[in-house]
Amino acid sequence: MATLQFENLSKTSHNTMLLPPIDIELKAGECYVIRCNKVIGSQLLNIVMKQENPSTGSVLLFGENIENLHSVNDRIGFFYLNDATYTRMKVGEYLTFFRKLYRSKVEVEEVIQQIGLRECQSTKISKLTYSQERRVQIGRLIVQDQPIFIMEEPEQNVDLETSLIIHRIIGELKKRGKTILLTTIDLENALALTNYVYSLSDKGCKRIAVEEENEETAVAEETIQPVKLEKIPAKIDDKIILFNPFDINFIESSEGVAQLHLHDGVYPCTYTLQELEERLRAFGFFRCHRSYLVNLQQVKEVVTWTRNSFSLILDDHSRSSVPLSKNRFEELKGMLGL
Repeated sequence: MATLQFENLSKTSHNTMLLPPIDIELKAGECYVIRCNKVIGSQLLNIVMKQENPSTGSVLLFGENIENLHSVNDRIGFFYLNDATYTRMKVGEYLTFFRKLYRSKVEVEEVIQQIGLRECQSTKISKLTYSQERRVQIGRLIVQDQPIFIMEEPEQNVDLETSLIIHRIIGELKKRGKTILLTTIDLENALALTNYVYSLSDKGCKRIAVEEENEETAVAEETIQPVKLEKIPAKIDDKIILFNPFDINFIESSEGVAQLHLHDGVYPCTYTLQELEERLRAFGFFRCHRSYLVNLQQVKEVVTWTRNSFSLILDDHSRSSVPLSKNRFEELKGMLGL
């Protein structure tokens, strides 16, 4: 049974889509990450917190619509990017206060050890660094001991030590059967935490296909050539992300590396631009310039600057401009029957 579920959940206001439709089922003992911008993430959290009502769909908490619940705070622990702490309190006092508030059985000493602040437990929060204060906020979340934890950008602007501590804590929470949901703009951090990563943008909600790279897959890539390519691979650390060709706006070759440009970011590809040209021709991609491939389905305008200078304007949120060489311009005209 799902602990938390979003069923066709969306939010609009004055014909503006604030939260695109989202369908995700979360289960105990797993971590889920939704990659989105701050505005969309805040809309989602506000609905879960019952601070706003959705335009469509529902949020189910252990199978029950949250609209029928007086509060969700007795089952969900929240961690916001701009959470404030009681800076006059000492670390140990602060966590003890929340332990009593939530009638938790979690040992404060154990939590202080988990967040790496044993030497600071008698230090006022106002004397801590930004990263240490974020750890205190994570500690407050652990003390609540809820079945579900939701965190907004937990790693934003923290130091490496704190980032490693957060990753370790999330792993421990999963082992304890907790459900963890994170919203973040950072795809790299998301992939380091879990394979359950979703991209939520104005184009909708899609799960990002991820494969763990190991020696067996590396050997397979060298010895087996796929007959049909339906996904385009990009590599981040030890993980390979698989993108649908139709989600790629254009591809740029920079310093010998093909960079995939999507609506939510730029990702280095494991193929060369020439290889991608051959593989993506059937998907409507066109070699518009020696350093560029463009998805013709995304082209909105062809702009003529001079007799020998042309550009393609794409139908994306930033109206990306891609160069079009003179020779390719004539070829494109022929393809379009102009």
